[in-house]
Amino acid sequence: MKEDHTITEDSFTTFKKVLKFIGKYRILLALSIVFAAVSAVLQLYIPILFGDAIDCIAGEGKTDFATIGSYTGKILFLIVLTSASTYLMNMINNRLTYRTVADIRSKAIRQIQVLPLSYLDAYSSGDIVQRVIADTDQLSDGLLLGFTQLFQGVVMIIVTIAFMLSKSVPITLMIIVLTPVSFIIAKFIASRTFSMFQMQTKIRGEQTALIDEMIGNEKVVKAFNHSAEASKEFNRINLELQKYSVRAIFFSSLTNPCTRAVNAVIYALTGLIGAFSILAGSLTVGGLTSLLTYANQYMKPFNDISSVFTELQNAMACAARVFGLIEAKPQPEEPDKDIDESEGHIQIEDVSFSYVPEKPLIEHFNLDVAPGQTVAIVGPTGCGKTTFINLLMRFYDVNSGDIKVDGADIYSASRKSLRKLYGMVLQDTWLMNGTVRENIAFGKPDATDEEIITAAKEAHSWEFIKRLPGKLDARITDDSLSQGQKQLLCITRVMLTLPPMLILDEATSSIDTRTEVLIQNAFDKLMDGRTSFIVAHRLSTIRNADLILVMKDGKIIEKGNHETLIAENGFYTKLYNSQFAGNTKSVAS
Repeated sequence: MKEDHTITEDSFTTFKKVLKFIGKYRILLALSIVFAAVSAVLQLYIPILFGDAIDCIAGEGKTDFATIGSYTGKILFLIVLTSASTYLMNMINNRLTYRTVADIRSKAIRQIQVLPLSYLDAYSSGDIVQRVIADTDQLSDGLLLGFTQLFQGVVMIIVTIAFMLSKSVPITLMIIVLTPVSFIIAKFIASRTFSMFQMQTKIRGEQTALIDEMIGNEKVVKAFNHSAEASKEFNRINLELQKYSVRAIFFSSLTNPCTRAVNAVIYALTGLIGAFSILAGSLTVGGLTSLLTYANQYMKPFNDISSVFTELQNAMACAARVFGLIEAKPQPEEPDKDIDESEGHIQIEDVSFSYVPEKPLIEHFNLDVAPGQTVAIVGPTGCGKTTFINLLMRFYDVNSGDIKVDGADIYSASRKSLRKLYGMVLQDTWLMNGTVRENIAFGKPDATDEEIITAAKEAHSWEFIKRLPGKLDARITDDSLSQGQKQLLCITRVMLTLPPMLILDEATSSIDTRTEVLIQNAFDKLMDGRTSFIVAHRLSTIRNADLILVMKDGKIIEKGNHETLIAENGFYTKLYNSQFAGNTKSVAS
């Protein structure tokens, strides 16, 4: 697995990227700050009223019940307003957070659509799913907590200072001078926990990838008795995740008690100095009560902010992984020009390609395919057959050389228009969760039911489709049909679109022999007049091909039709005889 470059990114840089998405919702952000300010001011004005009420009963015979009643009514009214402001602030913060995360997730999904296959091959599907789903959920939780605590906390700190100054300047200055101690402690701990949270999210991605792989291939795991090894690998990753999670949570959890210890010292000093001020006559009992409340209120936002450091650090570590996906280099820009029609003339001129620079695969490949010609590609595993198809479809771009369609360079037109020219049936099938109709009409959404049924009959898939409850409206998943039925549906897709060129990569590998003969006849009819490329391991299926390319180590070592290649008695002859020699032995035995 390729190392993720986002592990070196700090939380502040990541937060700035998140702010760019938040900036789209400036109005919501402004409203949140306004309601946070209103809530904080009202909440902090209440201790002044309490202090004034206490001064009304601070002396013998000085109790003023009418004034106390007035203060009580004001306090209750302000509590109601504070609650309403806090409710509105939380509602806005929820909307702001979820819209921001929805935008980030949508951006990530759109980015996946434009990333080259080389990126998707470098990371497991489980890891990518982890980034788009779980990591963005963690970001959502962190942002929601951050918005709720941050806006109100900052306003509360500023307003508290103003109210404290109105009561006692010396005590206020003492509190402000000691405050940075909490900041220093919180920053010291947070700077050491971020890297741990990054490792935690990275390993969580590996764990998701393993689970996805094991569950998706559970039959293979059980067939080869790999369950114990899979469990050991999961336990290894789980223990590693536990190690970094415990470290991250332990160190980040030190923030709150450490800052609270500093706050307790500040609170005690406020009470001590305030008591001497009362004796000196520069402060009232009610004033000291307000100051003690403010000292506690002033430090509370710092405690709240420090308590969310764990969530924020975790959120930024997850966001860094998501942005690692969003900022990955997309496939090169393509021209607006489209290829509308094609006769099927393919020219491959001196093409070289390798997945890894130090391991050459295809070198100086040349081929000229006439319109309507059927080309079969054979060779041992790893010789470059599927890679050749990937280059034709521009799933990968060549390192050097040119590929032309009807004399036009395929790199001078859009990938979309190029891929519309090909109908592709692979050995590996894919169906989406949906109806049979939606799966067949995947490449032609506007197809009528008559067209779909005709294509299904041509592909011999109608026999099992009409037995499904609902027929074309039957809902299917990738696991609800047999491998052969899925392959028949994939063949039906191609029958429906009728493209000018075909690519068949072991297209009938999962189909029974009788149906294969019928489909082969349908393919022969479909390929008539169309340029076709057939990747085959069973050489008996390509005997009628116009041109057979024998590939080895990324090069064409032999080419010709079946009779010509057999007569040459070369590598193709050995491949052909090896298949039928095995059959002969089995029959003889």
